[in-house]
Formats: sequence, structure tokens, C-alpha cells
Amino acid sequence: MNFKRTLLAAALPLTFVFANVAHALEIKFADIHPDGYPTVVAEKSMGAALTKESNGELTFKYFPGGVLGSEKEVVEQAQVGAIQMTRVSLGIVGPVVPDVNVFNMPFVFRDQAHMRKIIDGEIGDEILDKISNSEFGLVALAWMDGGTRNLYTKKPVRKIEDLKGMKIRVQGNPMFIETINDMGGNGIAMDTGEIFSALQTGVIDGAENNPPTLLEHNHYQSAKYYTLTEHLILPEPIVMSKITWEKLTPEQQTMVKKAAKAAQAEERVLWDKKSASSEEKLKAAGVEFITVDKKPFYDATAGVRAKYGAQFADMIKRIDAVQ
Repeated sequence: MNFKRTLLAAALPLTFVFANVAHALEIKFADIHPDGYPTVVAEKSMGAALTKESNGELTFKYFPGGVLGSEKEVVEQAQVGAIQMTRVSLGIVGPVVPDVNVFNMPFVFRDQAHMRKIIDGEIGDEILDKISNSEFGLVALAWMDGGTRNLYTKKPVRKIEDLKGMKIRVQGNPMFIETINDMGGNGIAMDTGEIFSALQTGVIDGAENNPPTLLEHNHYQSAKYYTLTEHLILPEPIVMSKITWEKLTPEQQTMVKKAAKAAQAEERVLWDKKSASSEEKLKAAGVEFITVDKKPFYDATAGVRAKYGAQFADMIKRIDAVQ
């Protein structure tokens, strides 16, 4: 009898261990941005908070700097559960989840403050839900601020006429190409990694992005003029593989959602700091920041909004109404 009791007592701790292991998960988090970039810093503190809150059931391993492939490749790996979490550009989501294209349209947000109000409110949550409930295979949890995209060129663009005929690199989304074309330029889709040499060799006359990207990728060495068009302001979702999401307990799912929203707030503070310091460094390196009248650029892209925005007419009205 005593022998049986000893056996039972010995088995109990094992049962407890197995119960715990059932929900222990290592989460691989990939981001194409380098270590120290605002999104990566916020992702790391999110992971640390979740490991603590889950008593070590959720652990994180980070792969910044694109070491696991391009954004498109990382998304494909997340869809099959080989990578558990990532941050993704909406340009990649758009072809699969058309609803997100409302955020991809030129000048849909008045400015960065307007965009932040939208992603913090019910419209932002609705778009996250649309991604999660689509065939995309990813659960969208929160938004990262990817900054405001402006033109940077080898010759100054002080008014819309100056852009005429300039070859400008954009992300490979038809809407982005048409936006540049309608503003008088010549939109050329190209991978980020090719921009530096394309600027040097004159294959392109410029590109468009935020100040940290212009600085970090050394594009400012060739493109010394930064024109504040604010034609695109693109928030970027943090996503988890649906395969991984379904392995989490309801408690863990709640924890993950809450931690992702905290990362959204943290990244914003980091972004503003990074953007301001990048601007200072660029100016010190001889980059001229040019303020333009945005109205001609806005008017020129009316066709893009009419063509792609018809299906989002109600959503655009709701976005416009947010003060």
C-alpha cells in the first residue's frame, strides 16, 4: 500500500509538468527592419512582457534585419506556421484582403495625427478583424506606425511640375505606381535592396519613404532633396500565424492581444523620437527638406481614389469624419 502511494506521489509532479508543457510555445518573431528600429524594440518588449505574464509558457526568439527572408517570404512562412509572428506592410496584404486598400490610398489621411486617431479607434479594429477573418491565414493584433511617406530625389521637387518625367521607385502595388504616375512622375516597382545602386547609377531619379528609411539605407548619399508630400501614411499590422493562434488558450489569446496593443502605443513614442533624430542627421548631412503646397498633389491623385476607392466610399466618409 505504501509502495503504491509513493508511486502516485512521484507521478503527480510529472502530470503537472505535462499540463504546463501543453501550452508552452516558442514564438519566432521576424521583422525586415534592423535591431534597434522602433518596431523591433516594441516587439521585443511585448515578448518580454508576455513571457513574464504567461509564467514562461510563451517564449520569444527574434529575427530582425530580414534574416528569414523578404517580407513576402516571411508572410508565406507565417501562413504555414513556420514563423509565428511578424509585422507586415499593407501593400502585401492588399491583394488578399482588399478591405485594407482603403488605408493604401493616396491622401486618405489628412496627416499623421489623423491616421493615429483612425488606427486607435473602431475603424482600425475593424480592419484588423477583416484581416483576421480572411483567407490570409494570419491574425492581426495591433498597428505599428510606419511613418509618413514623402518623395526623395536627386533634383529638387518644389512644385508638382518638377516631378514630371522623374523615375520614382515605389513598392510593387498598382495603386502606388499609379499615384506617382498621376502626379507626373514615372512609378517604378523595385525591391528595397536595389534602391541604393539604382539611385547611384541613375536607373531611378528618386524614391519615396520616411526619414528613418532614407537615413538607414544610405539613400541620402544620392538623393539630397526630401519633399514633404505626405502622399501615403501607411500603418502596418502585427500579425500572428493562425496556426499558432489556435494553439493558444483563450487566456493566452487575451494576453497576446493586450500586449500587442501596448506595443502599438510604445512603438509610436519610439517612432517619433527616431523620426526627429533621423531628420536632424539628414539635415546635417546636407539633405534639404522642402515644404510644398499639397493641394496640387492631392488633386492630381483624384483618379486613383475614384478608381480604387469606389468600393470603400462609406469607409472613406467615416475616415473623413474623424476629427
